[in-house]
Amino acid sequence: MNRLLTLSLLALSTPASAVTLTVWSHFTDTAEVAWLKAQTASYTRLSGNQVKIVNVPLDKLADQLIATAKKGKGPDLIVTLPQDRFGQLVTAGVLEPMDAYVARRGEFDRTTLTALTYRGKLYGLPMFAESVALVYNKKLVPTAPTSWNEFIRVAQKNTGGGKYGFVTDLSNAYMQYGLISAYGGYVFKNNSGTLDVKDIGLANAGAARALNLLNDLRFKYKLVPEGMTGDKAKAAFLKGDAAMIVTGPWDMGDIKKAGINYGITALPTPPGAPNPWSPFVGVQGIVMNAYSPNKAAAAEFARGMVTGVAQLSFNQAGGRIPVNVTVRRNLAANPIVNGFGRVITSGTPMPNVPEMGQVWTPWTEAITEGVKKPGTNASALLAKAVQTMQKNIK
Repeated sequence: MNRLLTLSLLALSTPASAVTLTVWSHFTDTAEVAWLKAQTASYTRLSGNQVKIVNVPLDKLADQLIATAKKGKGPDLIVTLPQDRFGQLVTAGVLEPMDAYVARRGEFDRTTLTALTYRGKLYGLPMFAESVALVYNKKLVPTAPTSWNEFIRVAQKNTGGGKYGFVTDLSNAYMQYGLISAYGGYVFKNNSGTLDVKDIGLANAGAARALNLLNDLRFKYKLVPEGMTGDKAKAAFLKGDAAMIVTGPWDMGDIKKAGINYGITALPTPPGAPNPWSPFVGVQGIVMNAYSPNKAAAAEFARGMVTGVAQLSFNQAGGRIPVNVTVRRNLAANPIVNGFGRVITSGTPMPNVPEMGQVWTPWTEAITEGVKKPGTNASALLAKAVQTMQKNIK
């Protein structure tokens, strides 16, 4: 048991009688499951409270919480939940605000706290985060390109004869958001921490310019062939046939197994963009059931799970990107943590409002159409998509 976690747990006033916490978790990785069991065993030893872990599939967590919370059959905590369902869960009244349970906000990457905040209140304690980044093969690209011109030059140099200098799924809105944000596009306007779902910035001049650049990657620079999907890009990289791709931490295990000497960095700022490349950031946090009868005990368990020492051991168990800034510094020699950590800090939290569900399909359709042939009318395609979004958002 680490000293910091011990002190954290002992700081809680001992309850009058022991309770049993129910914790839902979607973890399936053997090492992460073992880590969670070890954390609960330490908590039980120090507090006297028992912890019952129930495995629930990730895609079932939010719906099951809504269905059970008010009936008193839900969990005390969920470890962990992505922020994209937070708006729906808060609206349903089943998430407990967590502001009172964060003693030192400065310990956490600010982007991750923003991601778990809805209408000014924090609804989760951040556990780990992910984003996409530029991953390059050091055998073909010894040093990361630092400017757009250098990026294009290096990519074109490595293109030809069945080889690719840079490949990506151009029609994947999630993957390509970093370019849109660089040019000033946005999904919903952020007004002091509150997203205005009536103000959609996916058809402004910057978003159109980004779509034109995606078109250029295929037809002007001749880098990304038609039919290139994310799976095909990954396969080419694993074979050593692609010099650079955009992907996330989820693919790094396969890249390491392939023996690729890799580097991870941000995509350079595109030409004429007022902002750096800033991709979507997804964060998973520990959330509390608003109807939990054991909130004090649950809060202390949650706090213990996100201490610096716990974050370090969690990374060592499953390789997740920690959100504790001190842990990141201590893991600076880890290229995955260091590379993705830097991008996450400068990234844009993916919107956590339910209206995001009305955005993906028309947005993806517009981008897909925008990279089918040269000279497409990006502004018209995006304007039509935003009209559809606005019509569907009630």
